[in-house]
Amino acid sequence: FPPQVAGARSSLPLRMATNLSPTPRSRSEAKVATNVVFQKGHVSRHKRGQVIGTGGIFHGCTVWFTGLSGAGKTTLSFAIEEYLCNKGIPAYGLDGDNVRTGLNQNLSFSHTDREENIRRVGEVAKLFADGGIIALASFISPYKSIRERVRKIHQDADLPFFEVFVDTPLETCEKRDAKGLYKKARAGLIHGFTGIDSTYEEPENPDLVVKAGEASVAECVQKVLKLRSEER
Repeated sequence: FPPQVAGARSSLPLRMATNLSPTPRSRSEAKVATNVVFQKGHVSRHKRGQVIGTGGIFHGCTVWFTGLSGAGKTTLSFAIEEYLCNKGIPAYGLDGDNVRTGLNQNLSFSHTDREENIRRVGEVAKLFADGGIIALASFISPYKSIRERVRKIHQDADLPFFEVFVDTPLETCEKRDAKGLYKKARAGLIHGFTGIDSTYEEPENPDLVVKAGEASVAECVQKVLKLRSEER
């Protein structure tokens, strides 16, 4: 990432990720595909970098933002996406709500479906990264095990992966409560809501921690950009 950011907003808007399914369900046992052989293409990552990368550089990687609903994950990732694209660097923001309107619309918020949701997104992010695009994934992803699985998906493909913990206190997230979901969860109208009656497992060794409840968007963005610059 370039080390600087300009024109970013000074505060995080009130945004919530909808964390509700009216009829939670358990998915049937997953079927495993058989008679499948991976096909290797003819275009190298170096070539992709020459085609779509600024300065002929392959930028492909995934930055994974995890944290409570309303922590500021998508606000941060979209600000970075905008900055990078303005600099001619291909980037794409993958948002939890957006993915559930299409690819993962058949998944509930049960423990099993949440894991499947993140597994699918991890595979999608890997494809973006392999294509030379910086994938900016914003997902609560409450379980350590599935986040580590996504990291391994990238490691096995020899692609950079960065876990960013958007460490915003529950109290701050509740105050933002733009959709009123925290209020409903406290009243017992929503069950299985992360941070209230469903566990969020904080990262033990994230690549970066940002205090989105204290710092401005510009300050948080700079930290993430610096993370990638230092890795290079």
